[in-house]
Amino acid sequence: MDKTLLPLLRLFVFAWLIAGGAVAHAQSSTEAWVAVGQRFALAELKKAGVGRHEVVAGQLDPRLRLAACDEVQPYLPQGARLFGKTRVGLRCVKGVTNWNVYLPLMVNVYGPGLVSTAMLPVGHVLAAEDFRQAEVNLAEDLFQPAITDAAQLLGRTLAKAVTPGQSLRQTSLKPRQWFTAGDKVRIRVVGSDFSVAGAGEAITAGMEGQPARVRTDNGRVVSGFPVADRLLEITL
Repeated sequence: MDKTLLPLLRLFVFAWLIAGGAVAHAQSSTEAWVAVGQRFALAELKKAGVGRHEVVAGQLDPRLRLAACDEVQPYLPQGARLFGKTRVGLRCVKGVTNWNVYLPLMVNVYGPGLVSTAMLPVGHVLAAEDFRQAEVNLAEDLFQPAITDAAQLLGRTLAKAVTPGQSLRQTSLKPRQWFTAGDKVRIRVVGSDFSVAGAGEAITAGMEGQPARVRTDNGRVVSGFPVADRLLEITL
């Protein structure tokens, strides 16, 4: 090798080692900040007295180039809650450049619920032997809580097939029809500290979980949710 190239080669190797060290340092810092966010979420859940739970941390956006920071402060963003798919904020409060990023988390919370005892097909009418109590992931579906009352399942028809051990929720069941158009229905108006009753004639069918319209005895058309046999509830 040409001896005149040796200094350049040494310089190249030195630069490569420095760059590799910087990348490793940045990676270790990022992992430390992710751990800070995860520990924060676990501490908040414990403080709130939440039962058995786990926090699965995601990753910070790899495109971010965050400056070194001596103190990272975790916090819960406004409107976020530690349940299901969520996030926590991480902000640098002691560094050359202050920054703020969000760490994605999956917070699983476990509690009692009813699960299927066997593989059940669509259209199956549920009987007592078709379900049992078990521990389920309450955060599995943010919009449909796990069913815990057996009375809500007995005699109901499955809207989709379920597997053994699967948590049963309202989305598993076919909605009930509480009245049809033309039926005489009762109307219940519920407020924070009052309840008013009335009556009327259904304009649309009253399907569980879907809004329905009723014409009152004085001719006014109101909208609410069917909640029982020939009963429309309006919440103010």
